[in-house]
Amino acid sequence: MQPYDRALLRKHLLQTRIAGDVATPREGNLAHYRRMVAKDPGYQFGLVLKDWTFDQTLDMMARLCGVNPDPRHRQGADTIGVDLTIAALDEMGARIGRAAREQETVLLATGHPGPLMGVYRAVEDALHAAGCTVLTPAAGWSYQVITANGSRVREIVYTSGVAALSTGGRMQHTHDPNPMQAMLQELRDSPEQSWPDLVIADHGWAGTAGEAGIDTVGFADCNDPALFAGHAEGKIAVTVPLDDGVFPEYYEPMTDYLLDRAGLAD
Repeated sequence: MQPYDRALLRKHLLQTRIAGDVATPREGNLAHYRRMVAKDPGYQFGLVLKDWTFDQTLDMMARLCGVNPDPRHRQGADTIGVDLTIAALDEMGARIGRAAREQETVLLATGHPGPLMGVYRAVEDALHAAGCTVLTPAAGWSYQVITANGSRVREIVYTSGVAALSTGGRMQHTHDPNPMQAMLQELRDSPEQSWPDLVIADHGWAGTAGEAGIDTVGFADCNDPALFAGHAEGKIAVTVPLDDGVFPEYYEPMTDYLLDRAGLAD
């Protein structure tokens, strides 16, 4: 697939269910919207959001993410608007392209290191080659979390210049804002280190950066309303709607398209 071919990308996103009819269940989506509305810390992603009602949240998610707008649809499949995904990729690509041209200082992090690490690594490699400074603060910083299986220590680790969490050497999915808070605090406490011009991230990594006033672009699934709410409130510059849990190789054409839009394709 040619990375600049929008029609082929659209077909690919639908075939792989990155967008369109996605595997994320409707009942889970609605439950997460209610938790965000109730200000459950696990569903704020580090953002300090205004008071949202459930109806406002569903309407916002239909508009920005493309979920079914009907509140009577409570179970079964849900959707992500493929044209919304592509439009947001265009916006993200433009912002990444500006970072490359101006050789900005960037920070990359993911709460989905299994599926999405390849996307972030490709962007990092392209920005590094363009002369950008890629920050890696707070490497090795750790904290304890309580899980159903007991207490666990989670640690910030870097794959090249992309931050993620690890427990016992295994990469972890996370919504937590704590790691990005630690990274930004280290940058504040270290005058010799630059403050990021741009953060490229997801989940609590993105929300925390956006709340700190950093220009932030990110990816979010249809069960992650906080980043879309943050975008609606002007705290997140771009939120790309997608299913963030498909096979890693399925994101490769999307990554090619994103880099092409940034002017960074090979």
